[in-house]
Amino acid sequence: MASITIRNLDDSLKSRLRAQAAMHGRSMEDEARDILRSALNQEPRGPTNLGTAVNALFKPFGGFDLSEVPREPMREPPSFDE
Repeated sequence: MASITIRNLDDSLKSRLRAQAAMHGRSMEDEARDILRSALNQEPRGPTNLGTAVNALFKPFGGFDLSEVPREPMREPPSFDE
């Protein structure tokens, strides 16, 4: 089994971990292991881009249709030469 060291852990976070471990009757190490296992066994949440997020937000309301914006060729950049 591999092991890790977590440095620069906030004192308040460590205290909360200690309290939660005591509440569950296990060591801080076992509690941290269980928290990591639970967090990493979940399916990835949410969409990965803004368009998908907006679509998911409005889908329960019947979605929405937007007309496509016509695109034009890119303009030439301005020249500051005299």
